[in-house]
Amino acid sequence: AQEEHSPCLFQFREDGFLVLEHFFTAEECDSMRNAIQRIIAEMEVPPHCRTEFSTKEEEQLQAQGSSDYFLTSGDKIRFFFEKGVLDERGNFLIPKEKSISKIGHALHAHDPVFKQITHSSKVQELGRKLGLERPVVVQSMYIFKQPGIGGEVTPHQDATFLHTEPLGRVLGFWIALEDATQENGCLWFIPGSHTNGITRRMVRAAPGTSTCVEFVGSEPAYDDSQFIPLPISKGGLILIHGEVVHKSELNSSDSSRHVFTFHVMEAKDTSWSKENWLQPTPELPFPSLYT
Repeated sequence: AQEEHSPCLFQFREDGFLVLEHFFTAEECDSMRNAIQRIIAEMEVPPHCRTEFSTKEEEQLQAQGSSDYFLTSGDKIRFFFEKGVLDERGNFLIPKEKSISKIGHALHAHDPVFKQITHSSKVQELGRKLGLERPVVVQSMYIFKQPGIGGEVTPHQDATFLHTEPLGRVLGFWIALEDATQENGCLWFIPGSHTNGITRRMVRAAPGTSTCVEFVGSEPAYDDSQFIPLPISKGGLILIHGEVVHKSELNSSDSSRHVFTFHVMEAKDTSWSKENWLQPTPELPFPSLYT
């Protein structure tokens, strides 16, 4: 119980986030960057990105194609691109490694480097300090935040996308693989905003609809002045409570802001919503964080 008194964890419960500088070494960060370069080198452009845009009906099929690509990415390594990087024939207008927005959602299961980091003894020890009894890994993503085009991420709560009963069971681990600054799109948080529940959920749409997911409820208008920036240096870890409100701005600088992030759920006495876009599969049940 002495862990409850650790100033760090008290801070996390107060704010809904916690910054741990230099949690990973520069070498560990570089090993992840190298691993992702190998994955990109072997990447085939997804078919839904290559289809030509044409009739309305085909556009709907295209949207369906890309939505299936997204919906079935939970147990695979898949590629998602920034807007405007492909021409109408699906050819890259800029080098492919500069065009990717993110890669997800099962790097932690399929790539040895990301698996090792996700289940590293440091992460497991932190899980125990946080009092997690049966944590499982639900998803992981590599986010590029490309220079000049890395889009803004509007204010949101992770539990909007990863809903549990009860709430408060999802935790994000966000690892800076390069310095994250106000110029290149670091995270911004509203301290203490994790205590008010959620007002919006993204759920799987009914089969046969043209979109794969829909939003229920709405995001309130947040007061910009309440957000504080959390710049962090390479190797730093930000713990993110599932209900804390956070965002990041457009990266208008000329340096990227690579991040590896994964989400953990406390599985003890928790039910994962059947309406979440992401579902465990027979091929990949959510693996235990503890090994």
